[in-house]
Amino acid sequence: MKSRWQILIVDDEEVMAESLAAWLREDGYTVDTAPSGRAAVSHARETDYAIYFVDLKMPGGMDGIETMMEIRRLRPDASVIIITAYATVDTAITAMKEGAQEYIVKPCNPEEISLLVDRIIKVKNLQLENQMLRKRLTGQYEYRDIITKNSKMQAILSLVRDVSSLRSTVLIRGASGTGKELIARAIHYSGDRASSPFVAVSCASLAETLLESELFGYEKGAFTGAANQTKGKFEVADGGTIFLDEIGDISPKLQADLLRVLQERRFYRLGGTTEIQVDARVIAATNKDLTEEVREGRFRDDLYYRLNVIEINIPPLADRRDDIPHLARHFVARLSSEIGKAVSGIGDDALKVLLDYDWPGNIRELENAVERAIVTTRNRSLCAEDFAFLETAMRARANWAVPPISLLDIEKMAVESALGRSQGNIKEAAASLGIDRSTLYEKIKKFGIQR
Repeated sequence: MKSRWQILIVDDEEVMAESLAAWLREDGYTVDTAPSGRAAVSHARETDYAIYFVDLKMPGGMDGIETMMEIRRLRPDASVIIITAYATVDTAITAMKEGAQEYIVKPCNPEEISLLVDRIIKVKNLQLENQMLRKRLTGQYEYRDIITKNSKMQAILSLVRDVSSLRSTVLIRGASGTGKELIARAIHYSGDRASSPFVAVSCASLAETLLESELFGYEKGAFTGAANQTKGKFEVADGGTIFLDEIGDISPKLQADLLRVLQERRFYRLGGTTEIQVDARVIAATNKDLTEEVREGRFRDDLYYRLNVIEINIPPLADRRDDIPHLARHFVARLSSEIGKAVSGIGDDALKVLLDYDWPGNIRELENAVERAIVTTRNRSLCAEDFAFLETAMRARANWAVPPISLLDIEKMAVESALGRSQGNIKEAAASLGIDRSTLYEKIKKFGIQR
């Protein structure tokens, strides 16, 4: 996965810098050069290089040691290699003491340089894979882990950071697949509740009675099959955060129960007579327009105002196209490692296909598209051909006309078609429809569709 890593060579001798850069480019790395320490620091502010080769003696008032210290202040995880034609024991000790990973003497042996870089990159690959796996397993994403260069998303992340340690209720609004749960996790794990539980509940995937027992728990004998006392999600989340996904789908009765919990921070288990008091921060999410739901009488206005203390509106991927290349590269790096397939990058022609697509399923659909391309490609780097299925989907949507049947029939046909195309894969079908998996389960049940 060489193309993922970038290298900067810092040397005032242009011939030396370009010679070393050409050698490393032949090895498959992306390499830039800088003629001075100040230029190197400027490069480091813009780009997160994995390795820096820094000449010890450079004009301009900033030598190699000073350059290295400034780079490491900006990029603590960077590996810095000091190179010099004037090797002494003292300079070697100083360089290593200040954080240099290696110290090599000119003239450099290209073969040794290749072996050194290969060794460093292997370690970085392992560290990255372990970090990704750990975050994937725990779901402990901070606001710093969210991939974005978009100004609207940067403003959202700033708000996430500001509210992360507050107790106030947060309402996250956005279309399916925009990353509402990721934002909720970022709020939780960036604040002072990070060491306490984060508990996610899908309000659309369960019937009213099941969701009630899921949220509040039940006593032994409360209903048929209640063999033991069971804690609800609110109790489990005590001291931490409870995330109520698709809050707009809960029934009027549960809306009343939830309002009481938000007001009083206490409730009864089903079949119980003892009040349970909890300190759980509530973060809710919806893809519905709750103000419209309130106007139509389907959602309580008092509950809406209780939930909507802090509102976060996540833009659809179509409104943050500048993030598509960054997200695509991130998914390639992560998914190729998880799948175990040596796909090292994504070409400009493939990125153009992704930028031209309208992404009705948002980031979740983009992730699924990258995964499908990795699985099916025969190349080391993804190209436009690997995403031909997206162009087919766009043409199909452009040519589609509304048939003379009811909206319910159209909805059922769409669900059946998506399930057929995905061969029953719920995740893929939901992404192609632009809805959550829980919503798809609800529609399968509603229409009595056999999977």
